[in-house]
Amino acid sequence: MAAFSHPLFMKRKLMPKALPVNSKTAASPALMQNLRDVAEVMPLLVILLGLFGGAVVLGILQSFGYAPWFGINEFPTTRYFERLWLSVDFWASLGLTLYYGFAATLIGLVISIPLSIALSKKFRASRVFGTLIRLPLMVPYTVGIALALVMLGNGGLLSRISAGLGLIDDPAQFVQILKTHGGCGIIAVYVWKQVPFMTLTLSAVLARKGEDTVEAAMVLGANSRQIFWRVTLPQIMPGIVSACLICFAFNIGAFEAPLILGGGYPDTLPVLAWRYFQDANYAFQLQGMAVVVSLALVSGIFLAAYLLGYRRYERARGRV
Repeated sequence: MAAFSHPLFMKRKLMPKALPVNSKTAASPALMQNLRDVAEVMPLLVILLGLFGGAVVLGILQSFGYAPWFGINEFPTTRYFERLWLSVDFWASLGLTLYYGFAATLIGLVISIPLSIALSKKFRASRVFGTLIRLPLMVPYTVGIALALVMLGNGGLLSRISAGLGLIDDPAQFVQILKTHGGCGIIAVYVWKQVPFMTLTLSAVLARKGEDTVEAAMVLGANSRQIFWRVTLPQIMPGIVSACLICFAFNIGAFEAPLILGGGYPDTLPVLAWRYFQDANYAFQLQGMAVVVSLALVSGIFLAAYLLGYRRYERARGRV
């Protein structure tokens, strides 16, 4: 017992054991690299969150009557929303905005699905075809609006070609496409801009899936229609959901095309908000902010409903 009570033995016994090299408490190089990457972008993230988050909070506060820099401080009040939602103009503008958003998204999707399938194939002119598909993405949005004015107006290129071919007596007799509530010109600009985005999104999904499932369906005797509805379409459904959500949100929030190519009253919600902001009365500017918040609320409702429906679709297919 005396040997075990020796000071050297007691000191050695009380010393902590060294951790092995592969201990779980040791930080891995990958974790340290991730932490360094986050630390590098953190200042930029703070600035972006401050700018965009601050703008969102400021807009919501203004819509509830907080604007002391305008000499208005009624917070919290809902009278700007009440006045807006009880107005017939708001619901007419909302209906027109949703019409443009849904129509352009649906037409763009119908065009993009066959284009994405063709883009995923390899053929002689596939590279040229892909370049043509991407071309509208490189053209600014306002240039597309200008092209619509030049091409589709009553004094535009198509009307003059029709008059030159004898289809109409005068360019002024050309069918009215722009400045109408049917919105053919607005929808055409939306579709022209969003078809390349949708096509590239869906073709990327097809490229990840590969041709194995299609070849297996062909071996089992499926025809082209069955392959499309039962193989290809379910495969690209995640891409369809993502592309449609992004394009729909862009369409209902777009301002330039409805302002320039629209038919006047009723305006879309972004144009209605802009008209409120142009008023010299500061109270109307707060009314315009209520329009913006209402548009964001409508977008959120449709987004939640769309995602809920898609989740149920995936659950019915046994994927969730």
